Amino acid sequence: MRNYVLAGLPLMVFLGIAGAVANTLYRESVGGYLPTTIPSALIGQKHPAVNLPPLAGLPMPALDESVFENKVVVLNIFASWCVPCRQEHPALMQLAKDPRVQLVAVNYKDAPEKALAFLEENGNPFAAIGVDDAGRSAMDWGVYGVPETFVIDRSGRITHKHVGPLENDSLSHEINPAIDDALSAG
Repeated sequence: MRNYVLAGLPLMVFLGIAGAVANTLYRESVGGYLPTTIPSALIGQKHPAVNLPPLAGLPMPALDESVFENKVVVLNIFASWCVPCRQEHPALMQLAKDPRVQLVAVNYKDAPEKALAFLEENGNPFAAIGVDDAGRSAMDWGVYGVPETFVIDRSGRITHKHVGPLENDSLSHEINPAIDDALSAG
């Protein structure tokens, strides 16, 4: 009897994995489930307190509470070692041209000289950058990985979170509508 159970074990494992994959595919096709969409408990809540030092070598302000005062802010969390951050950088350069918002950043667990070289090479779209070398501030924001982008309204509430690299499609279908909503909220 024991030999039959051991012989059937690989089949049971395979059926379990196949069932999980089938369930995910079914949920995607019927219910619009997207496994890349990670919900945030912070949506609708005041943003976490921010008091991060500036990126050494850049003549720009640090990231602190004054950045959020009565402004619609788009906060991007990036690192020079992050390949998707490099992919999204042209979209951030485009977003920085929008006079309705202030684009700021948290440099996540990065060497300052590498972050500085990244911005010198690709351009700096940010009005302020705070350095989070230990990753504690990113944990307060509920960051799973970089890049992540948040839209914050004038009252300091987080209204939208985008996980992963921004591109033209996500700017036009997610970020810009979230900015419009944040602006219309007063």
